Amino acid sequence: MTDKGEEPPEQGNRTVENAVLAGFFVVLVAAGIWLLGTMADVRKAQDCAAQGRRNCATIDVPERTR
Repeated sequence: MTDKGEEPPEQGNRTVENAVLAGFFVVLVAAGIWLLGTMADVRKAQDCAAQGRRNCATIDVPERTR
């Protein structure tokens, strides 16, 4: 029999595995959000071009500093 105060040998590995899987899940969700945003931008540009407009490109305006 084992004492209840001792951790089984698999417990330490399980904690590391859970941490790695949680990190992977966070990266996967962040990548999905970024991908959806990119797809929305591309869809807007395609819709604009399909309507025959010529000014569909996004214009980046630098921020003014005072």
